[in-house]
Parts: sequence; structure tokens; C-alpha cells
Amino acid sequence: KTAPDGLSEAFEPVTCDAFISECTFGLPVFNWLPQAEVIADINAWWQANRDAGKTCAIGAYALGKAQRLLANIDTSIGPILTHSAIENTNEVLRAQGIDLPETVRLTGDLDRKAYPGALIIATPSALNNNWPRGFGPIATAFASGWMALRGIRRRRSVDRGFILSDHADWSGLNEAIKATGAERIFVTHGYTAVFRRWLEEQGYRADIVETEFEGEIADVAVENAAEKQTGNGEATT
Repeated sequence: KTAPDGLSEAFEPVTCDAFISECTFGLPVFNWLPQAEVIADINAWWQANRDAGKTCAIGAYALGKAQRLLANIDTSIGPILTHSAIENTNEVLRAQGIDLPETVRLTGDLDRKAYPGALIIATPSALNNNWPRGFGPIATAFASGWMALRGIRRRRSVDRGFILSDHADWSGLNEAIKATGAERIFVTHGYTAVFRRWLEEQGYRADIVETEFEGEIADVAVENAAEKQTGNGEATT
């Protein structure tokens, strides 16, 4: 992503002749709101559920997304509990001097009643497995760029979807490419065919770099839902 997130180093374009870019979200339907707006929505969701006597559980990737949430959410609302995979990452980053707020590792023997109104940050797989249990009423959410697609939100079976991605959106991809001054562009991961055609229409020499690992887009159910909403993978506005 090109926008500042309060955690990562700033994006710095480098002038070059050829540029390789991922394009996980290489469709016009993907355009992110300012981070401050999304974080404000998460804070309001957490506060409202706390006031209603509910615990909140939000799914976020263990490296990057979870820490981005931690670095920006309002920690005065309540305690924050983390899945072990996320807390392991937190410990490594803290040891590297990255400032993250206090969190509590959620273990099997943790007293659930000692943390009313907590926000639990869980890995997506844990959230999908109806984890955690024992907290009473729970409100669930997922933070991902895929939440821009209604079908994905339904598939995740969560109460709320917050559109927050560590990938560049459509505008970010185009801005990053333009900033390099490159005339030849290689794209990889995601909607490569659509994005290559778009780049060619803009006058670039564009090619696709095939890779064995396709990341998030490899989830067939995700891709199918995206194609249904955007018209068999074709870019729409």
C-alpha cells in the first residue's frame, strides 16, 4: 500500500525503467477509505458492543494486519486479548523496538470473566473455527480488503466486515506505477490479466509474471465470489 498506516515505514517510489508489482486488488471496485475512517468505525463497533455487554473478536492476519490494528485502535475502550500466533509476532516486533500497546495472550486457562468488554484479535482460521469460546455473547468481524465484496463477507460469517488492506488498492497501484516513471511493467498475483490490459490501454508495455504461490487470491471461493460481483473477473466501475 502507498498510504501511511502508523506502523510501517513510508512508501518511497524509486525511479526505474521496469517495475514489478503485485496486483491482488487490481480491479476498480477496490478503492480503500482513509484509514482513520475505518479505525473510527472499528472503535465505534467495539465501544457499542462493550456497552451492550459483548466481547468483540476481529479476524486479522498475524503478521502486519494485527499489529496495524494495535497501533491505531483506541486502547482506552478496553483490554485487548490476542491469539498466540499474533502474540508471538508482537513479541518479536517489540524486541525490535516497535511500539505496540499492551496485550494479553489468550490461553486455554485464561480467566475469561476477568476481561469484560475485551477486544480479541484472532487469526482468520481461528475465527472461522468458532474460536474463542467461553466469553459469553460475542460480536465478530474481519479486517481485510476482501470485505469490499459482499459475497466474501457472507462467506466469512461475521457480523461486520472492515475494509482494511495491506495491499495497494486500484488507485494505489496506478499511483505507485506512475511514480516510478517506468515504461515496462510486470504484474504478479491477483487480477493480472485484467490489470495488464488496463496498463496496455494506458500506453505501458505490460507483462504477467507467473508464480507458483498466488497468496490470498488462491482461495478459489474468494476468487469465484469476486468474479460474480465484478462480472467474470472483468474490471467494472
